[in-house]
Amino acid sequence: MDPLATDFVHIGSILAGFHNNKAVKVRGWVHRSRTSGGLAFIVVRDSTGVLQCAVKKDAAGDKGFEDATSAFVESTIMLEGIVKEDKRAPGGFELAVEKVQLIGKGEPFPIAKDQSVEFLLDTRHLWLRSQRLTSIMKSRYLIMKYLREFFDSEGFWELAPPMITGAACEGGSTLFEMDYFGQKAYLTQSSQLYAEVFTTALEKVYVLAPSFRAEPSRTVRHLCEYWHLEPEMAFYDQKMNMELQEKMLVHVAQRMATNHADLLQSLGRDPDKLRKIKGPFKRMTYSDAVELAISRGANIKMGQDIGADEEALLTKDEDKPVFVTNFPKDIKAFYMREDPGNPGTVLNADVLAPEAHGEIIGGSERIWEYDELMARIAEQHLNPKDYYWYIDLRKYGPFPHSGFGLGIERLVKWMLGLDHIRDAIPFPRTINRLYP
Repeated sequence: MDPLATDFVHIGSILAGFHNNKAVKVRGWVHRSRTSGGLAFIVVRDSTGVLQCAVKKDAAGDKGFEDATSAFVESTIMLEGIVKEDKRAPGGFELAVEKVQLIGKGEPFPIAKDQSVEFLLDTRHLWLRSQRLTSIMKSRYLIMKYLREFFDSEGFWELAPPMITGAACEGGSTLFEMDYFGQKAYLTQSSQLYAEVFTTALEKVYVLAPSFRAEPSRTVRHLCEYWHLEPEMAFYDQKMNMELQEKMLVHVAQRMATNHADLLQSLGRDPDKLRKIKGPFKRMTYSDAVELAISRGANIKMGQDIGADEEALLTKDEDKPVFVTNFPKDIKAFYMREDPGNPGTVLNADVLAPEAHGEIIGGSERIWEYDELMARIAEQHLNPKDYYWYIDLRKYGPFPHSGFGLGIERLVKWMLGLDHIRDAIPFPRTINRLYP
């Protein structure tokens, strides 16, 4: 058998019942195996599933049986045989093997049962082959696919901003600084400011790209490098902005629950939890949220930012996300527009996911008038020279606009019910992890 031949079938098509009682060839990696006398059971995986393969010595021959029984876990293997329906086998089908050939035996796989979290992170390049992480990465792809599908249906354009910038977007203390040919530069904290540029030409745009935050946080929901979805919309006020966010989350949740219930269930996630994600979402002001959190035992004062503990209390007993609006101006970013009807607060909203997953979206109306922007820059002691091009947008054809930022890994963590954000990205970058 030629491993590069095109007549191999995917295991998923066998498990779907398309090849019952037919001769097929499969190729993949040994997931597990056991041998008893002249019979070996080799469970083989490929990108679409796992299949039990029964290898009898008298059917496969001495060489084939030797290849099957000497293969290590994760050895690469090819098998040919007849598909048989068997309810006892994983997935309900088994391959009665007639030919076996090792492509690459390799060495004994270093990962066994009951390994520590740190060891699994050190061997992440190997552990990504696990069924759980494979299912998570498939789900992550699908969630991002449905996000793009949503924005396509809403008439948005996807853009590609720079990852190397000359100024902060969210605050100087969390910047990764670098030398850029003798100039001080930074890895981007957010692509928002660049996305705003394109609203002047394309009206509704979004960026889906990495962002970097040098936050010394050791929590289950913080990463130093994460993927950031950042839409910006011309002529949107905060109400329209929130309605778009709500519609987007409902779209993705319903698509996942309807189209991929089996994938969710393989991760221990009940699809019904996502089916409940329907609008309208509850809305509360920052002031009301702080009072509610205090009533539920939180140690927070008015004027302080809402943290993970308070977010968990605010979403207690909720089965869908909650909006918290109108945060104090002093604790929010310089570009957020002050609420004319509630001075001292900004026209913003955070989306808190239920089940204590916390904030997944932050959005606001953007300051679009020159005088207000310059005043805010001065209030926050920023250097206008660092933002000259951004300020220019308020000089030449200014207009009302809004936008938001969504953390992809936080969304994945919530939708899949994961315990830790590090499993929502292939190679997590945290305060204490740069390898592999």
